[in-house]
Amino acid sequence: MTKEWIKQRKRDPFYRKAKTEGYRSRAAYKLKEINNRLRMLRKGSAVIDVGASPGGWSQVARELVGDRGTVVAVDMLPMDSVEGVRFIQGDIEDPLVVERIREIRSDYDAVISDASASLSGNRTLDRGRSLALNWAVLRMSLQVLRPGGGVVVKMFQGSEVDELVEEYGPHFNNLDRIKPRSSLKRSIELYIAFRGFKGRSPEEGTS
Repeated sequence: MTKEWIKQRKRDPFYRKAKTEGYRSRAAYKLKEINNRLRMLRKGSAVIDVGASPGGWSQVARELVGDRGTVVAVDMLPMDSVEGVRFIQGDIEDPLVVERIREIRSDYDAVISDASASLSGNRTLDRGRSLALNWAVLRMSLQVLRPGGGVVVKMFQGSEVDELVEEYGPHFNNLDRIKPRSSLKRSIELYIAFRGFKGRSPEEGTS
């Protein structure tokens, strides 16, 4: 982190707002904006937040689903506890982690992910890593979503978005591509929302 980067962050209105309102990251406002548009998270919803640390999206998800809802946060990194949120430290590609998720709830209304793969500065490589990460998120989502459920993932703009949509779009009825106002102007990030999960086929079962 350079001194200039730190200065820019402190001038960022969403960074300052997050500090004032008690959110762990400015990314909290991205989820608020996405949900205001799509209404994927409602009172009583069951939600999985993948790549949750430091917890900004989990905080918002908990507010949106309320006391009757369920929020499960998953990350390979540790995360300070968020009131009302269950945390699992581990890899979503580990069957034991998926098993622990399903022990909490048999199925979920939404899977959300603001996770980003480690950036190298090489856009081609970083887009490939982003695709691989979100491929894993969608693959896990097909195992835990209820029919009608949805997924939100973060991607970098490029042909990889089309690859992800081509592979997983057929499992859902609706698709949205969103660039939140709270995203940094220089950022090429894009959020893809898959909605209206069609359900698992008999041969997929619950595996």
